[in-house]
Amino acid sequence: MKIRTRFAPSPTGYLHIGGARTALFSWLYAKKMGGEFVLRIEDTDRERSTQEAVDAILEGMNWLGLSHDEGPVYQTDRYDRYKEVIKTLLNEDNAYYCNCSRERLDKMREEQMANKQKPKYDGCCRDKGLAEAEDTVVRFKNPLEGDVEITDHVRGKVIVSNQEIDDLIIERSDGNPTYNLTVVVDDWDMKISHVIRGDDHLNNTPRQINILKALNAHIPEYAHVPMINGTDGKKLSKRRDAVSVMQYRDDGYLKEAVINYLVRLGWSHGDQEIFSPEEMIEKFDIDDINKSSSSLSIEKLQWLNQHYMKQMTPVQLAKELQFYIKQANLDITDGPNLVEVMKVYQERCSTLVELVEDIRYFYEDITEYNAKQAKKQFKPAAAEVLQSLKDSYEALDDWSAEAIHQVLENTVEKLEIGFGKVGQPLRLAVTGHGRSPSIDITLELLGKQQTLIRLEKAIEFIESYL
Repeated sequence: MKIRTRFAPSPTGYLHIGGARTALFSWLYAKKMGGEFVLRIEDTDRERSTQEAVDAILEGMNWLGLSHDEGPVYQTDRYDRYKEVIKTLLNEDNAYYCNCSRERLDKMREEQMANKQKPKYDGCCRDKGLAEAEDTVVRFKNPLEGDVEITDHVRGKVIVSNQEIDDLIIERSDGNPTYNLTVVVDDWDMKISHVIRGDDHLNNTPRQINILKALNAHIPEYAHVPMINGTDGKKLSKRRDAVSVMQYRDDGYLKEAVINYLVRLGWSHGDQEIFSPEEMIEKFDIDDINKSSSSLSIEKLQWLNQHYMKQMTPVQLAKELQFYIKQANLDITDGPNLVEVMKVYQERCSTLVELVEDIRYFYEDITEYNAKQAKKQFKPAAAEVLQSLKDSYEALDDWSAEAIHQVLENTVEKLEIGFGKVGQPLRLAVTGHGRSPSIDITLELLGKQQTLIRLEKAIEFIESYL
């Protein structure tokens, strides 16, 4: 068979980070094997599925660059096909109608649990030969003997006794097919060769294999990927962890860094940490997926993001920053050329959001000073220092970093004080927070006029507290 993988999210919310990793692994394997990657939207849960969620999934896939070769295929467009398969299973005595009430089923399960038995349907209607009615569901007639053997690319050989599997419902009383039926039919019709998904689906796999066998359908190979834990090693939490893919974009991470981060959450190739897309495709193998769970590490993601930011040209970085500049409502029409600013800030920040905030002072007036820094740097003697700098800079015709730095050295010598007593108050005066690249380059980018305005404002601020 031609290699065909699929990603089949339910559109009940955003693209989850775990789902994105599953999609990436499926996409990489298809690309590596010269196969095809199918996107399927499992939207049979009509109460919870929304178009907004579909759009969020497609947006996340598009941002990550995980293009599909087929789809998106919507399950709600395939109801006639599901009914056809259910009818076939009924006609071939591989399924039956069941009219057990909710009360009976609840009582049965309570008794089983009280007897420390695994809760499962007892087959009450299995041989009754019931006809379809308003209150009937359709159950798959699971084999009573033998085992289901799964050769899993991650977990190895998994054997499940058929006696552990009950006759699951494949059509509800309202006529809607259930997940385990639709996924089987879809994987069969779409000729899916490899199913890569989270290990929370492992319990469903023997059930699905038995349905595939009953249909004389090809059984795909499986790879059940361990879950991703949160930064604290526990189950992912919306409150503690960024679990939406697009949240990572909004927080200022490059898609290249997120993809590299995701691929290393559960897969490795020696000690290599950084992979180009081409290297990922070349080296990825589902047999190398780790058996144990992975945990999110924001520090690792920030390190990767900083790496990719450093690899970009200043022009590329300035272009990438436009989205975040807009999100931050920052007007850069007045101020230094953004590309020139990127040249000195490229290696100073770990996210694009942080970068926007760090360069904001170039394009906006300072409305306040960092309180802690002001208390430390804006002492009475600093007013004389800043006034001396202001006088010298007003007379300076050559507004270059070299000339600016020479003024600093002259001021240190003239006032007979340490460089820190000059440079630090100056830095706070022109930035408002005291963080910047080399002060001479900072002033060169800021420009003479803005430097003088900010020095005057800082002097007035200090004198107002004398």
